[in-house]
Amino acid sequence: MIRVVIADDQQLIRAGFRALLESEPDLEVVAEAATGPEAVEQVTRHRPDVVLMDIRMPGGDGLWATERITENPALAATHIVIVTTFELDEYVAQAIRAGASGFLVKDTEPTELIRAVRVAAAGDALLSPGVTRRLLERLGPDLRDPHDETLLARLTGREREVLGLVGRGLTNTEIGPRLFLSPLTAKTHVSRIMSKLAARDRVQLVIIAYEAGLVGSGQ
Repeated sequence: MIRVVIADDQQLIRAGFRALLESEPDLEVVAEAATGPEAVEQVTRHRPDVVLMDIRMPGGDGLWATERITENPALAATHIVIVTTFELDEYVAQAIRAGASGFLVKDTEPTELIRAVRVAAAGDALLSPGVTRRLLERLGPDLRDPHDETLLARLTGREREVLGLVGRGLTNTEIGPRLFLSPLTAKTHVSRIMSKLAARDRVQLVIIAYEAGLVGSGQ
């Protein structure tokens, strides 16, 4: 069972997300929050697998709450998904740098919201190539962390293939069949790539893959 906390100051949105998520047999909403401090409190209390986090909330916004949660070692297993709009790209960048696993736009399809929760719970990134491209074009160096491009030379051919698929937004489960690997082997490759590239998380791998040209313009 994947346990979720919903943080949004609009009760109607919280109710809609709860109804949608709880229609799935493997998803459970364990708490809701309407402010940043309340989100931190509920996450600390329930230690969910995933938090759906709005940015604009009173009394300490979603960015503040994300930083408080990701800096707490006891909550390392909790993954935060920012739910926002493209008009808030600059805030999304801050949230990603604070440790969020990715983000969704509020008008996303219901099936995509459900998939996003499952993907985040598995520790995968929620940055599609198109979204990454748009963020990088608009924000430039504000989103990306400096990394040594020569580190890419340390990757094997198979690792570069895996990195390219990570950059296209594929999960370990989806990468496996593409390269005739088990999901566990795909996960091992991703872990080694993160170590070789000194990447702090999978989201950064998506950004590096895009900047290294491993994700084509049409992908």
